[in-house]
Amino acid sequence: MPVISAPHEFNTEDLYVDLRDMYGYPLHLKCEGFNFAGSIKLKAAASMIEAAERSGALTRESTLVESSSGNLGVALSVIAAAKGYHFICVVDARTNLATRKVIESLGSEVHTVTEPAAEGGFLAARLAYVQRLLSGGPRYVWLNQHANPDNWRAHYRTTAPQIEKQFPGLEVLFIGAGTTGTLMGCARYFKDRPRPVTIVAVDSVGSVTFGGPPGPRMVPGLGTGVRPALLDTSYVDHVVHVPEADTVRACHTLARGGFLFGGSTGTVVSGALSWLAEHRPGQNATAVAIAPDLGERYLDTVYQSSWVRDVYGIGMDGTPAAPETPSARDTADAQGGDAVDDSHELTELPTGALQS
Repeated sequence: MPVISAPHEFNTEDLYVDLRDMYGYPLHLKCEGFNFAGSIKLKAAASMIEAAERSGALTRESTLVESSSGNLGVALSVIAAAKGYHFICVVDARTNLATRKVIESLGSEVHTVTEPAAEGGFLAARLAYVQRLLSGGPRYVWLNQHANPDNWRAHYRTTAPQIEKQFPGLEVLFIGAGTTGTLMGCARYFKDRPRPVTIVAVDSVGSVTFGGPPGPRMVPGLGTGVRPALLDTSYVDHVVHVPEADTVRACHTLARGGFLFGGSTGTVVSGALSWLAEHRPGQNATAVAIAPDLGERYLDTVYQSSWVRDVYGIGMDGTPAAPETPSARDTADAQGGDAVDDSHELTELPTGALQS
């Protein structure tokens, strides 16, 4: 058992869930939520803070600022608390309430953007607020996870080598695309190896990351309204776009098997299964998908029956559900009882295509 003096010194790297019995495909899920920040973002946060400290940009007098959909905000809050930094996290209305409370409990400030920008959505609005903070003087330090190379370097140094160690015969790796830090770090690492590994990026329908049309997205974590500066699609072999209703279905299926994962994991698992059915039907491919976080922070959204019904029109079993109506409730009240509530897109990217 390790003995640590700072929260970011601990991270479980070698835990995988074999999903073959649950789904019938040889897919292993790398669990990245077992650390004091609860997600894979602890690696990027530590990497970016350490680089800023080495450069002299970040000092004790500094105030850290960052735009986050949630998980990086928690990770930065954990490290800021341990190191004594003041941190302002800029989130938006889609960020889970539990996540905002965790950030505040760690002593950091939360600013919630309530209206999306006309172009670029909530992400653009968050970044605009960050710029307003930066105009307040040099004490504000923005790590900029969206363009900071120390974001992807964290995964080049840690996440990818650990996967290779555990699965030396790896054939396919599925990675969710948010800032694309995890995607770029792992993709660069495996493309530098002599043996080819197929890199499949998994994104949300409505995200513009890979050139798709913008659309509403309610589950934080994956997808963007502004194309990430870190992204270089020459390292990506395929892209799968997952509708959020399928994200929720995957989360609920995993939960019924006893595994409570976050929304990003549901997206990645759904996309991986879709890709395997299309490209490796009946084959025993050695495949790994990265699970960025766990599910406790999604109890009021992804795992809340009324939220799921109202947003996606499905029940907790994933089947269509009619929205609750006043007449149904009135009828139930009159009778003295309770009211009862009765496709993926695959894209192949030829090598060298869509250079960023």
